[in-house]
Amino acid sequence: MNLIPHYRKQGRVSQLALAQQIGWNQPRLANYESNLRTPSLEDSRRIVGALNSLGVSCSLDDVFPPQDEV
Repeated sequence: MNLIPHYRKQGRVSQLALAQQIGWNQPRLANYESNLRTPSLEDSRRIVGALNSLGVSCSLDDVFPPQDEV
């Protein structure tokens, strides 16, 4: 489980804007948000980095909480 949509919406960032910030297409991000695909650790870091660069203050553990905290 991830909280990408929560933090993305909190920052008023569209899927397209976030995907473009990372250099991806929008459907790839949508698959991660809907948990159809699981991002690698590196991709997770890219997502968090892009959110932060777009003004959303979050950490890796915020967006991808450890399983025991879910």
